[in-house]
Amino acid sequence: MKKIIFLIMTTLAIATSCSGQAKKDKNGANAGTTIQMTKADFLKKVADFENSPSEWKYLGDKPAIIDFYADWCGPCKQVAPILEELAKEYKDEIYIYKVNVDTEQELAAIFRVQSIPSMLFAPLSDVPQMATGAMPKEELKKAIDSVLLGKKEATSAE
Repeated sequence: MKKIIFLIMTTLAIATSCSGQAKKDKNGANAGTTIQMTKADFLKKVADFENSPSEWKYLGDKPAIIDFYADWCGPCKQVAPILEELAKEYKDEIYIYKVNVDTEQELAAIFRVQSIPSMLFAPLSDVPQMATGAMPKEELKKAIDSVLLGKKEATSAE
């Protein structure tokens, strides 16, 4: 009987510790994943363009990429796994948000998104930059490092 109780308790302990509970960040999202965003989320976590329409003031505590996409978009589907990889690689340094242009049409219109994927790079204390088209991983990493994190490219020794 003691062996059965021990076995049940051990199984429960393992199941509880391996339940897939990911570490949450300050925005309440799973660290190391892309974060789906609505207009309400955008107003709280990125920029409150309704109360400050003429001034960009980034509200986040880490720089961010905001990916404007659609579920039916082929290039968006190609970029999605790359963004997931980058969310893991840069989990302590940046946020990667996703805005579905079909469900968040007002956000897409405000940022004049005319083709997808479009990505808004939002540094902590600089002007945001928009890029359009499916960018390869290495190009995205360069943009993250230079635009969002302010890292200079290493120069080769002469």
